[in-house]
Amino acid sequence: MNCELNTTVDLSTFTTGNFDKGAGKVKIALWFIVNALIVRASWNPFMSIKIMLLRLFGAKIGKGLVIKNNVIIKSPWNLVVGDNVWLGEYCWIDNLDKVVIGNNVCISQGAILLTGNHDYTRTSFPYRNAPIHIEDGAWIGARTIVCPNVTVHTNAILTAGSTITEDMEANGVYQGNPANKVKERKIQNNL
Repeated sequence: MNCELNTTVDLSTFTTGNFDKGAGKVKIALWFIVNALIVRASWNPFMSIKIMLLRLFGAKIGKGLVIKNNVIIKSPWNLVVGDNVWLGEYCWIDNLDKVVIGNNVCISQGAILLTGNHDYTRTSFPYRNAPIHIEDGAWIGARTIVCPNVTVHTNAILTAGSTITEDMEANGVYQGNPANKVKERKIQNNL
C-alpha cells in the first residue's frame, strides 16, 4: 500500500475548526481588558479583587486562594480551583481546555499549565487541546511546564525547570525534560 506523505506544513490552511473557546466574543474581549488592566497587573496587590473578577468571569474558586501579581489566566470560565491554592508570580494557566486544581496545591513562579497544542502530524497544524487535572497537595515547581491531558495525582511534585507530558503518580517526585519519577515524596507531620 502506497501512502503519499505531504512533508510540508502549510499554516495558511489552519482554521480553528470546531474549537469552542467556551465564551462569546464580548465576554472574551471584556476578559482581555479586565485581565490586562486589573487581574494580571503588577500594580494591583489586592487578591480579593482578582478573585472577585475571576469568579465574575466564570472561574470556580474555593476559599484561601493566594494569587500573586502577573499571573496569566487565559479563560477563567475553564478554571476550577480548590481551597488554599497558591498561584505564584508569572505563572500562566493557558486553559483553552478545562484546568482543575485541587486543594492545597502550589503552582510556583513561572510555571505553565498548557492545555493547548497542535497536531503536528497534519499539514494544517490543527488544535489538539486537552484538560489538565492537578489533585490535592501537589506542587508544581518554578519554571515548569505541565502539558495537555496530564493528571498530577495527589501530593506529586514537579521539580523546578521540568516538563511533564504524562500522568504523575501520587506522592511521586518528578524531574527533567521530559520529567521522570526520581523518588517518593514522604510527608512528615508537624511536631
